[in-house]
Amino acid sequence: MKKTIVCFSIICASGLTWVSIYNTVIDAQSWGFDIPASIQTARDYFQHVDPRRFYTVVGPLTEVLVLLTIILFWKDAVSLRIYFAISFLMYAAIVVLTLAYFVPRDLILFRAPIPDHLEQIKAAAVEWKHMNWLRSALGLAGVLFSFKGLETFYKTAEKKTLATRREKLHGQILQGSHSENDKST
Repeated sequence: MKKTIVCFSIICASGLTWVSIYNTVIDAQSWGFDIPASIQTARDYFQHVDPRRFYTVVGPLTEVLVLLTIILFWKDAVSLRIYFAISFLMYAAIVVLTLAYFVPRDLILFRAPIPDHLEQIKAAAVEWKHMNWLRSALGLAGVLFSFKGLETFYKTAEKKTLATRREKLHGQILQGSHSENDKST
């Protein structure tokens, strides 16, 4: 079960990271191409459904899954807790950055009256595009730390399995040599 949880957290975090990269490469380029017309087009496009809906569902789900991962792997190696905790901190940093930096710019881009805030909208579009690379990098770092934790789990499990096999084999060899000694006496 715990491997399934960590895999789902990696899937969700990877999805968020790729969507964030898509937003930077495609959406932000479109929004900033021909302001004010491009902003109005984006506003019209997002009138009924907006990407924030995706983030508000998958973002918290990812956070919960990573917290569950930390809890489920708590009794395993300390390094696992560290990797998964760093992953969680990366995702938490994304939330803080989103609330503190991106939400105010989103309000300027998608809510402020265009004629009265044209220069602010232009500045917000450029700032949004550049800082979203940082948000994407934090997401990628979180995913990589989760993968490192999963890899460490498998390596640790493999070592335990090999040690158990060696002990069994050693016990069988000793038991076999005792049986031969009993036969010779």
